Amino acid sequence: MKKTHVLVSMLVLLAFNACQDRDENENLKKEEVHNKIVNVTSHDGRPFSTGSGSAAGKFVSGPGGGVLMQGFYWDVPEGGTWWNVVKDKLTAWSDSGISAVWLPPASKAQNGAYSMGYDPTDYYDFGNFNQNGSVETRFGSRTELEALITKAHAENMQVYADIVINHNSGGQSQANPFTGTNTWTDFSGIASGKFQRSYNDFYKNSYGNNDEGAFGGFPDLCHANPYVQDWLWGRDDSVGKYYKNVMKFDGWRFDYVKGFGPWVVNTWNSNVGGFSVGELWDSNVNTLEWWANNANSSVFDFAAYYKMDEAFDNGNLNVLNDDMMWKRNPYKAVTFVANHDTDIINNKVPAYAYILTHEGYPTIFYRDYEEWLNKERLNNLIWIHNNKATGTTSILYTDNDEYIARRNGYNGNPGLVVYINNSSSWQERWVETNWSSKQIKDFTGHSSWYPTTQGDKYVKIQCPPNSYSIWSLNQ
Repeated sequence: MKKTHVLVSMLVLLAFNACQDRDENENLKKEEVHNKIVNVTSHDGRPFSTGSGSAAGKFVSGPGGGVLMQGFYWDVPEGGTWWNVVKDKLTAWSDSGISAVWLPPASKAQNGAYSMGYDPTDYYDFGNFNQNGSVETRFGSRTELEALITKAHAENMQVYADIVINHNSGGQSQANPFTGTNTWTDFSGIASGKFQRSYNDFYKNSYGNNDEGAFGGFPDLCHANPYVQDWLWGRDDSVGKYYKNVMKFDGWRFDYVKGFGPWVVNTWNSNVGGFSVGELWDSNVNTLEWWANNANSSVFDFAAYYKMDEAFDNGNLNVLNDDMMWKRNPYKAVTFVANHDTDIINNKVPAYAYILTHEGYPTIFYRDYEEWLNKERLNNLIWIHNNKATGTTSILYTDNDEYIARRNGYNGNPGLVVYINNSSSWQERWVETNWSSKQIKDFTGHSSWYPTTQGDKYVKIQCPPNSYSIWSLNQ
């Protein structure tokens, strides 16, 4: 949901520093690094999920986990072309190692062909009924949406639907005995004829005055009403089951979950299935973990998001030691650098290097990938994520300017060491790796070193200014 407090980031093109040799005569004491090791041990080291790109262009599962593409931004072009735009990019995304795409709300909303979908009227109108001033949605027709989903599945990619079930819009006025006024809660005339609603399906009503939260003055859907529950997830043609079984969506991004209890998502997941992630806009990791556990769902890691802003924009990499959702439970943490609502991180490429080398399910924002950042660099990070980013995480060194962490590997995969440098000069550190007497290399190409680890697994690595390097076995 577009928020009024969105902070618009500067569109920054980050320069990548050329590789260069450094004098290795400087000896740094290994004890200096060893004494600063912090282990993140709250989980068992299995890969979050599966995924890597194949030479044939179709996404094929691999050891490091999947990568999610947010396949839209706020106010994508009008005119019903967006589904085709995304469909035409799916093969390239799959070839790059993208495992899933998240689409904007697909059903007809109050503003018809002009709406981004967050003011839903008819959950079953995907651009095939003439209502709210148009047949197609802003993004296109039902036929085009179905073609997109079919193409994604042919590329072995999943498709996640953005689901807005906190509120509705576009109903007609009716007398409401619970408010003593007229309210815009008459949805009896929706074109699909499915999930017709009236005043008793919205707060306040016979079930109470309110739930956890309302948004923007829109009619607030009452999930306590068994009729609403039945149409959202219960009956065979409920919204959830129709999206999954007829439209073939594979999962859900739940909008504004602050507006209703986590039991709603939990019950949806139990009845419908599929991947799910909630938009709980809160930087408190305790709140995120509480919601994820009670919803039986992943949650966007806003705790990591705000820490990355402080780390990469304000020059304080020490805050990456702080608690985040991916450290609590990486299997329920979806990490991101920007999205359609909020884009406050200016120094984005190191932030992507962070989320694509650490645990959790990383998300790529469409405009970052297709318009604003260096696509080759992002593809390189996606490849590293899919092929090297396995196992638990150990933070090896931090100060204001430097951050070094190790992925400890899993099931024969060697893992990696990531080095992020916010300073204006090359930096070098001795670090403890996963590997004894092995040659390693920087898979980003930023360093031309090919050092060999000592018998005790220590090695000196380097990182260019205002950039990052990512090290693993030279194989």
